[in-house]
Parts: sequence; structure tokens; C-alpha cells
Amino acid sequence: MDFLKILVVDDEGPIREVLQRGLSQMGGFLVDTAKNGQEAIEKVEKETFDIVLTDLMMPEMDGMELLKMIKGTRPELPVIMMTAYGSIDNAVEAMRIGANDYITKPVDFKDLFMRISKVQQESLLIKENRLLRMEVRKKFEFSNIIGKSKKMQEVFSLIEKVASSNSTVLIYGGSGTGKELVAKAIHYNSPRADRPFLPFNCGAIPETLVESELFGHTKGAFTGAIQAKKGLFEEANGGTLFLDEISTIPPSVQVKLLRVLQEKEVMKVGSTERIKIDVRLIAATNEDLEGLMKKGRFREDLFYRLHVFPIFLPDLKERKEDIPLLAYHFLERYSKEAKKEIKGISKEAMNLLLEYDWPGNVRELENAIERAVIMADKDYLTPNDFPKELLHGISTLIKKGVRERKSLEEVKDEYIQQILKETNGNKRAAAEILKINPRTLYRFEKKIHSKTPL
Repeated sequence: MDFLKILVVDDEGPIREVLQRGLSQMGGFLVDTAKNGQEAIEKVEKETFDIVLTDLMMPEMDGMELLKMIKGTRPELPVIMMTAYGSIDNAVEAMRIGANDYITKPVDFKDLFMRISKVQQESLLIKENRLLRMEVRKKFEFSNIIGKSKKMQEVFSLIEKVASSNSTVLIYGGSGTGKELVAKAIHYNSPRADRPFLPFNCGAIPETLVESELFGHTKGAFTGAIQAKKGLFEEANGGTLFLDEISTIPPSVQVKLLRVLQEKEVMKVGSTERIKIDVRLIAATNEDLEGLMKKGRFREDLFYRLHVFPIFLPDLKERKEDIPLLAYHFLERYSKEAKKEIKGISKEAMNLLLEYDWPGNVRELENAIERAVIMADKDYLTPNDFPKELLHGISTLIKKGVRERKSLEEVKDEYIQQILKETNGNKRAAAEILKINPRTLYRFEKKIHSKTPL
């Protein structure tokens, strides 16, 4: 059993003894005492405490001064103030400058136990938030791509392998999965990193202008071409050109794009001059390009020119263990932008994020966190800060359970099995999502196997 170590600070010996004895008898607490603020500071510097319980009115160094010194050196250490009824205004002031809670004398031990439990839970949540932020900053980040799931680690491995080459890359992924981030990661980890990276969405402009944008045009080449213009291939010379939504590129342009990849040269619209270029091409699509090729909607020869090194990005619902990391990454970013000191995400809100299927993937999660930060008026994001579609979403498992009149135990078992499936049997990752001890999952699997008929 983990004991909570509490330092009781009071200048009156009988009160120290009563508090030490009472807390010790409750069980679960290791209690040390200090007779004044100076002794308390010395003990805090030498030992590790989980909570400091201090009187407010003491000679020489009062509780307020002690609080300021503790928060100056150990800001994460929770402090509960004790005060006589007539000094409540001072206790409120102490809360304003950093105390976690206060309790009036004479102390009611039942009330004290509840306040200690509350403060400890808040402290643990802050520590978890801090650890998650540290994880975001460490090895799970790759040029702003965040993920510790097995599928994302495979993506990181592919990026590292292909970055140093000049090979054409084709990125597959649904809308909002981060295809451009992957393209940037490849470019900025390549020998071309100090050269241009130019993104272009092939489906964002009219078909008639795609050719001019990519290859450029001469003056008078078409109505409105009042001056010559370089195309993106020329602009990106020496660097990387990223073509998103490559499946939407018109058939007439597909032919010319194929020639560029084969000959390493471009020809402007309205010109017969060939211009040599050195550009690495990265393309992306949210469609089945091979399927489009078989249907005759995408050139076969171009498909195989592009499909040199494919990278498949999973949807967010396929890597739900990454949601906490992503959520805290976006929380940190948008809290800074909004100049709000939001400490974290409540357990209820995090469960909501884990339950939702995220059809818009990482981009939708980012938008949801940005909105929640704007809406938030508390220290932690709560379910009410998020869009209605998250609040009103009932999982398929729950709907199925209601329809088939399943017991809560059966629905719970199905949910655990689903999380284990989504984490590829990784019990540590599943336990993190479920907020349970990994050993519980070993017992769960043993129970499930024992129910399986031979």
C-alpha cells in the first residue's frame, strides 16, 4: 500500500499531537510534524512530502509566509491551511496566492480526510498532465507528427528510411490524418531541407488552371496571361513539391506530369522550350488510387511512377491510444494562444474524446480542442466545453448492448476486447486508455479464455 506522507505544521504542541494521532489512526497516512515555519522549510528541503497541513497564525514565520516559500521552491507541493473561524478572510487570501484548500479549527477529521483526498486527486491529475506534456515533447514527436501507437511508429520508421533518398513518395490517408505533415517531415529530414518545400492542392483550383500552376506559362499563352509566370516545378527547383489530392488531377495534365517525372524537365504552357529541373515529388491522396487506375480514371503509367514508396496513414479511430498525446499537444498550443492557464483535461472529457470515432481525424480533434479552450472557464476542460456531436455520440457497443438487452458486465467485456484489438494486444497501451492496471487485463484475458468452449 502506498502511504501519503503529510507534514503537519503548528506552533501548539497539543494540536500537533492530536492531528498526528488522528491522521495516523485513519490509515494510509505517514505523519511528520514541525513546530514552526522554519523547521517546516528545513524538512521540506530534505524530505519528500505529499501534502503540507499548516496553521495560518504562527509567531515569527506565519502560514502565509511559509506558503510563499514552499510555492517558491516546490510549487507542485499541495498546501492546506488551518485557520480559526475569525480568520477565514486570510485563508481565502492564502488560496489566492497558491494554497490548495483551507479548513477551520477545531478540525473535523472526517472533513479533513475529504479535503486531503480531494487535494491529492487534483495533485495526481496535475502530475499526469505534466507527464503527458513531457511525452509529447519527447520521442513521440517527429516534426509535429505525434503518436506512440504501433501504426504511427511504423510511419515514423518509413519517414526515416525514405527521407535521405530522392524517391517519389505517395502518401495515402483520410482527410485530416496529417498527410502534409508527413510530407514536410520527409523534406525537412532530407538533404533538400534548406531548399523550398511547396505544397499544392490539385483539387482546390479549376482544372483549366492546374497546368499553368504546375508548369508555368508564357505571356499571351491564354486569355488573361498578361505576363510570363514560373510554374511550381520551377519554383521548387532543388527542393520538394507536394501534390495533395493527386487523384483529382485532369487526364491532360497527368500526361505532362508523367513526362516531368520521366525526363526531369518542364515545358511552360505556350512554349516549346524545355527547362531542366531537380525536384523531388511527394503526392498524397485520400482515395484508392489503384482502384481509380483499374477503372480507367487514373493513368496506369503515372500510378506506377508515383507508387515508388507508399506510406499509409491510419485514421485516428485506428490509433486511439494517441488521442491523449494529441489532445494535450493541442491544449498546450491553444492555451498559450488564448492566454489561458488551463491545467488539463478532466477524466470525463478524456473518456469522451476516446469514445468518439473522429471522422475528421486529427484535424477534427485539433478543432475540437481549440473550441474547448475558447469555451473553457475552469482549470480543466470538461465535456460541456466540446461540440454537441461529441456529447451526443453513443458508442456502437452501447447501442448494441441496449438493443440486445445485454448486462453491464457483458458490454464492459466487449469494450475491453475492442480496446485490446485496437491496440494490437498491447496491454500497456490498452490499460492507459482504460485507466486501469495492466495486470487487470491479464486477469481479464484469463477470465475470457476460461469462458471459451473447447
